[in-house]
Amino acid sequence: MLPAIKFENISKEYRLGLITSQTLNHDLQRWWKMNIQGKDDPYLKIGEMNDRTTKGTCDYIWALKDINFEVQQGDVLGIIGQNGAGKSTLLKILSKVTAPTTGTIKANGRIASLLEVGTGFHPEMTGRENIFMNGAILGMNKSEIRSKFEEIVDFSGVERYIDTPVKRYSSGMMVRLGFAVAAHLDPEILVVDEVLAVGDAEFQKKAIGKMGEISKGEGRTVLFVSHSMRAISDLCNRAVLLSNGSVLLDDTTKIVVEKYLETTQIILSKASWFGDNAPGNDCIKLRRGYIINAEGEDIDTAFINERIGICYEYEVIKDISYFNHSINVYNLMDQHLFTSHDDHKFNRNQTIKRGFYKTVAWIPENLLQDGDTFFSFGCVRYDPFELMFHEKNLLRIYMLDTIKVGTKNRSLFSGLPGLVRPHLIWNERTKLK
Repeated sequence: MLPAIKFENISKEYRLGLITSQTLNHDLQRWWKMNIQGKDDPYLKIGEMNDRTTKGTCDYIWALKDINFEVQQGDVLGIIGQNGAGKSTLLKILSKVTAPTTGTIKANGRIASLLEVGTGFHPEMTGRENIFMNGAILGMNKSEIRSKFEEIVDFSGVERYIDTPVKRYSSGMMVRLGFAVAAHLDPEILVVDEVLAVGDAEFQKKAIGKMGEISKGEGRTVLFVSHSMRAISDLCNRAVLLSNGSVLLDDTTKIVVEKYLETTQIILSKASWFGDNAPGNDCIKLRRGYIINAEGEDIDTAFINERIGICYEYEVIKDISYFNHSINVYNLMDQHLFTSHDDHKFNRNQTIKRGFYKTVAWIPENLLQDGDTFFSFGCVRYDPFELMFHEKNLLRIYMLDTIKVGTKNRSLFSGLPGLVRPHLIWNERTKLK
């Protein structure tokens, strides 16, 4: 079976500081070298990779360089990477918004794209007229579009404004209608960029469900760009990680997402904070954070059946009324595992004097899942509730998928699914009859 999409040596070069890619002088030089002298394009031999962390010395940069991979029919492919990695450029080339500098894309089927708010919409036309126009662009006749019309309008939730020019729509309404059109007009390939982030949480969930439905139920292909690793993990069966315009990794979603998060996380198992820029507020400043084992030793890894302590030291800058401590716990996918507050009784009449303090939250053994776990810290008051401050992703520990038995280590039930893996107490089986 032919792949739905095949990217072959796709590269895209831009010249910095110009709206057009070349000056007239450059165009003449290119024409002379290629058409008269029969030589290669001279401007393809220069250029730097699009690394935003370095200043660079060249006016030409490669937004994409030598992209090669295939997408099979029915795949839901996640394309991830940091800002500037080339994700949107790749989708624009696929959608024919821009042309590659080198390489070709072979696509088998009609492509519907939602790359930015209002993509494919004429602002002076109504929502109704834009639906029919987009359907015609996809090669559908009026009767085919009419058969989908009510479904599109219902999904988008803009029925009341369907005969209003779309230039009057809010960005959220535009995204709703744009996605509904792209998803319902039977494209073989659906391309969706980060634009869904403009919509509200309810619509994002609805849109992701629709993408899963058309891929699994209807066998169509979806390319999805998102910075939400949870959405990528829930929806995609495969992912490609782009870095500085090149493919860094092409593998299963789980492996690619973990690699991406590892390359972007620099959170350590211990940290110190100094001066006024330390986490906290004008009353409290964090000064140290670290993780210890049951013996009180600093650690950065632990066995899943080990107890660990999350330690925070902070400075109370001025006398303040009583407050409680709080931690929030997240996994590598930024899923919130649980929250815990200390259980000291709240006493608004009590005063916390200026000085340095320490608190430790002990996490019992056989609770955290294997892999990276991240911890926040905050201070709160109750009755009425007041969040004094909350700082996310302050500390990190790696839980080993191994248990410690005496002086030996052994792995049990490796790779158990779930957000946590508590060790439950099971009764012996009993025979009823």
